[in-house]
Amino acid sequence: MKNSVFSSTNAMIMTSLGVVINLVLGTVVQTLNIPFVFLDTIGTIFVASIFGPLAGAVAGGLSNVIQGMITNPITIPFAFVNIMVGLVVGFIAKRWKFDIKTAVITGLILSVVAPLIGTPIAVWLFDGLTGNGTDFLFIWLVNSGQKIFQAAFIQRITENLIDKIASCILVSLIITKLPKDVLKGQLTKNA
Repeated sequence: MKNSVFSSTNAMIMTSLGVVINLVLGTVVQTLNIPFVFLDTIGTIFVASIFGPLAGAVAGGLSNVIQGMITNPITIPFAFVNIMVGLVVGFIAKRWKFDIKTAVITGLILSVVAPLIGTPIAVWLFDGLTGNGTDFLFIWLVNSGQKIFQAAFIQRITENLIDKIASCILVSLIITKLPKDVLKGQLTKNA
């Protein structure tokens, strides 16, 4: 257990904090029905950038399952998206310093990866409508002649471009302000 990513109390506390951040921000956005953002992966990105892909994946997966049990069951199948966010960010942060440049590039990657996973889930389970702030875009695209899958993908890539890039940048800025002792578990070699 000594080599496990969760062998330190710091890693477990920070992973739990990541889940709480995801739940709070995700619930606020969902309640206010804010378009073009989710903010439910900031905690996942934070944990993954400091403790790596496994911790990020755990924070992401738990966030969606807990969110689904507490407020909205629709979020549970999307746990796969949040798990992938944790893995992608964790592997990138393991290789490169998670600064602004890396954050923007990571956000762009996530803007494609998340819709590639989330679109089939949204279409197959919910006919493309998931009750978020950009369902109007999906409906407009379908009514203008797009097929359901294409409309759902365009909707998701549009909102993820904003959400994932902003989330990654925010996390990179937070990391620069953290005390060095908090970052002892950080996996970036170029810090």
